[in-house]
Amino acid sequence: MPAKKVIAKEDILNAALEIVRERGIEALNMRTLAKRCNCSTQPIYLSFNGIEDLKKQIDAEVLNVFKKYMDDEVASGRYPKYKAVGMGYIRFAKEEKELFKYVMMHRGMVRDGTEKIFDDTVFMLMKNYGLYQDEASKLHMHMWIFVHGIASIFATKYIDIDWENVSQMVTDAYMGIIKQIKGEKNDN
Repeated sequence: MPAKKVIAKEDILNAALEIVRERGIEALNMRTLAKRCNCSTQPIYLSFNGIEDLKKQIDAEVLNVFKKYMDDEVASGRYPKYKAVGMGYIRFAKEEKELFKYVMMHRGMVRDGTEKIFDDTVFMLMKNYGLYQDEASKLHMHMWIFVHGIASIFATKYIDIDWENVSQMVTDAYMGIIKQIKGEKNDN
């Protein structure tokens, strides 16, 4: 008689995500996951073809959480759309330290998983702010590096910055970069 699943695949995936969220990807292995699920490793292997298959599905889940932070910040209406994306990025790092580290430092997820988000943001800048593609790309690359620095400070608990100060710093950086881009445009 074939083995019977005693725990749903979704429950296993959720438990794996919680392990990564709490202790980082290094803590995720089949035994740790089985202990979290209060089962043997057999039901996990019935749902996933090994740890690599599980990690691929974790990748997708983590990227969904990452994108949701940015979407929620945009939907809140607290900031202009472009700034909201950056603030969502920083909030993700502040509230989901281990998931942020996973997205930015493991498995090529920055290149593979966030490339579309980068392209969509450049397109939004072109559409909403009347920038050419090279200008929008330059603005976004500079802002991403700035915002990523703040996010990394939160993710590593280097220092804690008041949220209003973070908001003002993001605005100041944006204003300085956009002023430079517009100045270059006028010089041509």
